[in-house]
Amino acid sequence: MPGKTRDGKVTRATILSAARTLFSTHGFERTTIRAIAAEAGVDPALVMHYFGNKADLFAAVSRLEITFPDLTGVAPERIADILVPFLIRVWDPAGSFLPLLRAAATNRTAADALLEVFVEKVAPALTTITPDRAAERTAMVGSQVLGIAMARNVVGVPALAAMDDATLTEWLRPVLAHYLTGTAP
Repeated sequence: MPGKTRDGKVTRATILSAARTLFSTHGFERTTIRAIAAEAGVDPALVMHYFGNKADLFAAVSRLEITFPDLTGVAPERIADILVPFLIRVWDPAGSFLPLLRAAATNRTAADALLEVFVEKVAPALTTITPDRAAERTAMVGSQVLGIAMARNVVGVPALAAMDDATLTEWLRPVLAHYLTGTAP
């Protein structure tokens, strides 16, 4: 009796999902190929077949595909109204951002993946609305939103974790407007 055949794309996606969960929960160092394979319901050799090694699998899990909103022409005081809801969707616990953020603190591959998203997607979108010193302004916004994501979703700072999205937007509205278009020091 022949064994059950699996669609390669489905198997690959199942392995990625299992790896994302385990890397998020246990980190890179404590997650094993065997554990990923067990979580995915496949043989460890199949994980290696699709991804080569743990580092390459982690790199695949760390890819963050986002389409940053176009902020061209948005009034500075309204940027938070577009940016914060977008970021809250990106920060969804079921997505790939939070595991990447957790891992970035201790893993260079994850940090590089996060930096790549900032350099290739976030900074160019924000640069379109800055009057000057774009690199510094976008870096300040990036550090602000990464800090909020870490404090709210990873560390679980009670006031931030309990804060509803509308209130978070209200708090961030003047900060983001200042960073992007306010008077620079």
